[in-house]
Amino acid sequence: MRHFDEEMELLRKRLLSMAGRVEESIRRAIKSLKERDKSVANKVIEEDIEIDREEVGIEEKCIELIARYQPEAVDLRTIIGVIKINNDLERIGDLSVNIACASVRLLDKPKLKPIIGLFQMTKVVTGMLRDSIRSFIDRDAELARAVCVRDDEADAMRNHLIRELLTYMMEDPKTISRCMDLALIARNLERIGDLSTNISEDVIYINKAVIIRHHGAP
Repeated sequence: MRHFDEEMELLRKRLLSMAGRVEESIRRAIKSLKERDKSVANKVIEEDIEIDREEVGIEEKCIELIARYQPEAVDLRTIIGVIKINNDLERIGDLSVNIACASVRLLDKPKLKPIIGLFQMTKVVTGMLRDSIRSFIDRDAELARAVCVRDDEADAMRNHLIRELLTYMMEDPKTISRCMDLALIARNLERIGDLSTNISEDVIYINKAVIIRHHGAP
């Protein structure tokens, strides 16, 4: 089993690298809006194909490990968990592309104050993503549970931003298109928080064999 353990460790490192790449995509997408730099947004869009390729590569490696070693119990849960986490990371990469595309549309228009709230929300959801992956690498179910709790904070920030944007649109119809793109960014950030929560739920299942989705046992 020594070779299996070595390959599993390499798989964890590969997933960690994938998560780092995805987190950087989020940061760049928001940075493009903050610094009004279309080239940064376009780089997020262009590099998404590399995230897609790596997602396929990791999944193929997981299938190979199952076929070769026929793992059981926690080892099998770990590999299945990697497949699911890997898929969620690829989806987060797609959400970053959505944010970058909205940023490109916004850069030719005057700024709106609610953009500040998006920066704060980005900090929350990237922290959730980072901790969800750390909980997987460290096999830390308690940290994973803490990420799940923080999802409420991301939802509340999204709701606050939407209310603020609605006020802007009612007061000045000329801001509607900008507000809609900002609302889209907020929604995508909120979805990143949701997917980070999904990852944390998978970590809990891997380590505790307990399913907490759909309001299951804590």
